[in-house]
Amino acid sequence: MSRRRAKNLDDEAIRLIVEILDGWSGDLSWLSLIEQIQARLKSKYTRQALHRHERIRLAFEKTKVRLSNPGRKQRDPADLVRVPAGRISRLEAENDRLQQENDRLLEQFVRWAYNAHTRGLDEAFLNRPLPPVNRRPTKKTAVGMKL
Repeated sequence: MSRRRAKNLDDEAIRLIVEILDGWSGDLSWLSLIEQIQARLKSKYTRQALHRHERIRLAFEKTKVRLSNPGRKQRDPADLVRVPAGRISRLEAENDRLQQENDRLLEQFVRWAYNAHTRGLDEAFLNRPLPPVNRRPTKKTAVGMKL
């Protein structure tokens, strides 16, 4: 029996996995996350594959911290407030994660700006548009023939 390899994690899959973590409640482990991913994305990934992606790893760690301090997020125990409170809790977790991602990107930008400055690259050079993408079909060549 051969096992099929799961498709590579693209930006959309990473975003969906991070959203799963943002809304997570209950015990969290890599195994339980893998099971949820398999149920929702129909692909099974290993802990190592998930851990290799920084956004997933940091969202996992942030969710673990959030779940280890449950009293902070529970506001009203009334039944009528549970659904909105759950949504608020998920949105707060997402907001915290996005704030951390934004901070990391700002730090990266400062590092890039410093490195560009030390190489003598000015803002005008760095803001040049990207070259156009060549979308013409490639020419097929016969074996041994040159065009």
